Amino acid sequence: MSNKKVSILKAFKTIIWPRRNLVFIGLVLIVISKAASFVAPMSLKYLMDDIIPNKDVEFLKVLVTVVILAILVQATTSFLLTRILSVQAQYMISELRAQVQKKILSLPIRFFDNTKSGELVSRIMTDVEGVRNLIGTGLVQLVGGTVTAVVALILLLDISPTMTLFALIPLAVFAVIALKAFKIIRPIFRNRGKINAEVTGRLTETLGGIRVIKGFNAEKQEEGVFEDGVNKLYQNVKKSLTATAFMTSSSTFLLGVATTGIMGIGGYKIMVDQLTVGEFLTFTFLLGLMVAPIVQMSNIGSQLTEALAGLDRTEELMNMQPEANEDIRNISLNGIKGNMVFEDVTFAYEEDKEVLHNISFEAPAGSVVALVGSSGSGKSTIAGLAASFLTPESGMVRIDGEDLSKVDLDSFRQYLGVVLQDDFLFEGSIRENILFPRPDASEAQLKEAVKAAYVNEFTDRFEEGLDTLIGERGIKLSGGQRQRIAIARAILADPRILVLDEATSNLDTESEALIQKSLAELTKGRTTFVIAHRLSTIRKADQILVIENGRIAERGTHEELIEKKGRYYNLFTYQARI
Repeated sequence: MSNKKVSILKAFKTIIWPRRNLVFIGLVLIVISKAASFVAPMSLKYLMDDIIPNKDVEFLKVLVTVVILAILVQATTSFLLTRILSVQAQYMISELRAQVQKKILSLPIRFFDNTKSGELVSRIMTDVEGVRNLIGTGLVQLVGGTVTAVVALILLLDISPTMTLFALIPLAVFAVIALKAFKIIRPIFRNRGKINAEVTGRLTETLGGIRVIKGFNAEKQEEGVFEDGVNKLYQNVKKSLTATAFMTSSSTFLLGVATTGIMGIGGYKIMVDQLTVGEFLTFTFLLGLMVAPIVQMSNIGSQLTEALAGLDRTEELMNMQPEANEDIRNISLNGIKGNMVFEDVTFAYEEDKEVLHNISFEAPAGSVVALVGSSGSGKSTIAGLAASFLTPESGMVRIDGEDLSKVDLDSFRQYLGVVLQDDFLFEGSIRENILFPRPDASEAQLKEAVKAAYVNEFTDRFEEGLDTLIGERGIKLSGGQRQRIAIARAILADPRILVLDEATSNLDTESEALIQKSLAELTKGRTTFVIAHRLSTIRKADQILVIENGRIAERGTHEELIEKKGRYYNLFTYQARI
């Protein structure tokens, strides 16, 4: 992963430029608002030097009216600014979140195997929030501040060049300190996003595994892990706070020096009649107008730094290669028969650690291929390749003669169905879970799937029937019930290629008998890959592949392999004894 930083220019190009119309309106409003803010300090000169000495009541009325109007203009523009830019910034955050989530879903399975889901939640929800500072508050303050400071500086030079130059020296020193501080702060913010994601990731895991934690009385251990994470976050925030605090205090000190100097010089100039009281008061107010934005800049600086650090991390994700690379995967399937062939397939999860070595076999359309072997032998990897979750390092998986690694994934996966070992169910009702692959399926199709998977055998006993809520990940159901819902879901999807991974692994005998029946329904006329530890479930398979250490040790039907008295025979007779 590159540690490439998102430059201000790039952020401007991708985020601000496409919204230039709105931003332009915003800028006009900022200029009007800032121009109005000069009315009050400038009128002080007239008040002190002309109106009060000449007791000119008429002019006083005019002056007060003008100042009130200016304040009204400021209030209105400030409301409109928030309305336009802040709302736009929030809209962008929601847009960016949707883009990042879409991108993450497009990444290959391998990415998810190495990344915590909680960490990804943090990256989708938190990292993009910085955009708010780029287009909302940060932009207003940056442009408004610059306009104010420049105009104030011109007016100050007009009143007294010597006093102005004296005030600029401490400001220049402050600017140097601020720039140095930002260099230090940006990596800290970037790191904060990372730590935040780790802590969120662990927390999500902890809440998901609460039964295991309580079962092993491991609350203390988890509390410790979380405390460490939170402490890391605290140390990071402490670093950035130290840098910002140093900036704030140095600004206070330097501005104090400037103000005291101005008091001395201004007082002396009034005594020798080089300056009027009105000019001195106006000068002091204008100095405030010039200095405030410069100090504010330090605040904006840290906001922008945080925004860019978050965008750095978002950019990193957006640059990752999606699973469905359109340059390579450009073959579109229109309807498939379901012939699948593995030609000399080799696969490794990590470099130089091959899990499969030169696997070759054919799965004719509509046949059932059973994968048997000890844990870690490579069965799930073969299933993952058949489901297009993985791509071979060398060799080829063909579907109806086409190289699967070149086939558009959407066009292939519309014909794919999976029933996995951990039969993942979503929070919601049983009905919603079965309808997941085809939300628009008719009631008749749903009923058919429910019946074929024997789901009605238990839902008929529930008060709410199919509308029963099942809790997060289906926690309120038994293993057998969850499995049957997963099978009903696959039946409703009506796939041509079916992958069953340990679909009968966690069942009692009665459930297994029912599930055997529903699986028989499910596999009819579909090319099926079954991984099973219970060999009784695969006696009817068209071919059985015995996988050992990533190679096919034996192949044949159940009867042929029993006759051979080899590895399968040993496995089978061993299980029969149990």
